[in-house]
Amino acid sequence: MLIGLLVISEYLFLDPYLVGHIPQGTELGLVLIVILSILSALVIPMNIYRINILKKSKGKMSGSVFSSFIGSVAGACSCGPIGFAVVSTFGSVGATALSFLTNFELPIRIGAIGLLVFTYYTTVKSLKIECSIV
Repeated sequence: MLIGLLVISEYLFLDPYLVGHIPQGTELGLVLIVILSILSALVIPMNIYRINILKKSKGKMSGSVFSSFIGSVAGACSCGPIGFAVVSTFGSVGATALSFLTNFELPIRIGAIGLLVFTYYTTVKSLKIECSIV
């Protein structure tokens, strides 16, 4: 997820060489992408473990997947080539959605991070309860 978001957000370029570039004023966006990727890497495997091993709580997995998806969409849809594809495919509706995501990209990422932190907290709490040795 990290590499994909960095390439799509134009922080990392793969052609002709591997080059990283952080434009001035976009440092917060980069930090939020890194935090979002780290939290997703923690929360999603924990919930998959919970579902596969414990088979008790299948409903709570949607929170981590939902917040990871929100964070990814916020980072991916507001930039360069993907933005043009969205506008050309969906016309004025795509342009409206693209401008919304561009204007509210950072708050959406912060909200997704908050949702991932909450999901991490509830998952750890649930694993402590469900996996206690009696």
